[in-house]
Amino acid sequence: MTVKAGIIQMDIAFGDPEANRAHATKKIEEAASNGSEIIVLPELWTTGYDLSRFDELAESMEGPTHQLLMNLSSKHKVTILGSIAESEEGRFYNTFVAYNSAGERIAKYRKAHLFRLMNEEKHLHSGDQKGNFELNGVPAAGVICYDIRFPEWMRTHMLNGSRALFVVAEWPKPRVDHWRNLLISRAIENQCFVIASNRVGSDPANTFGGHSLIVDPWGNVVAEGSGDEEILYGEVDFTDVEAIRKQIPIFQDRRPDLYE
Repeated sequence: MTVKAGIIQMDIAFGDPEANRAHATKKIEEAASNGSEIIVLPELWTTGYDLSRFDELAESMEGPTHQLLMNLSSKHKVTILGSIAESEEGRFYNTFVAYNSAGERIAKYRKAHLFRLMNEEKHLHSGDQKGNFELNGVPAAGVICYDIRFPEWMRTHMLNGSRALFVVAEWPKPRVDHWRNLLISRAIENQCFVIASNRVGSDPANTFGGHSLIVDPWGNVVAEGSGDEEILYGEVDFTDVEAIRKQIPIFQDRRPDLYE
């Protein structure tokens, strides 16, 4: 199964959901018109890291951002993924969502590892569920930014046979080499495609690195973004995963009895 992915590497207007939804809509429509079947937005693409105002900015799972993604995914017959600021019962979360080509929400994952360097733990609650979902019959998983520094969490998501790891991020420019190396490592050690969107631009405290990536299960870079706004395109053949896992059967050769 080969699909065309479009990664939206965008700047984000700090604390302005309306402007960001309008900007993302144009990018989504451009990516869809260029044949993308999967479209990936970055982390917190509606708000950026304006965490201290999440009481004003965060929304429910039925809010305007979800209505927009539901409508755009069904209109253009594409799958759209990204993370948003979620509010539930007075608590706030950084939540990964995915909508399929019928406009149905097929994934909801609340970021498990909160990033202290950007004060997430002061404003957000962490999730305690995995980000696994099915993408047109293909097992996949979605995680958020800092999560990729925890290889045991990535492996946990791969043990159900997931063939793709989607990563959405606001990864700062000074550590963009870490971003790149970690994503390639996660692809190799889990023998899966890694499809990752990172934002560009700046907020009041950070400059972000871009370099969104599509990495194949051998660790080869299929496509890589620059440090500027763009839509990155690449083809992903999920059948490659099965062949590589048969060639080097790391999942069969695991010794979980030794890992505790």
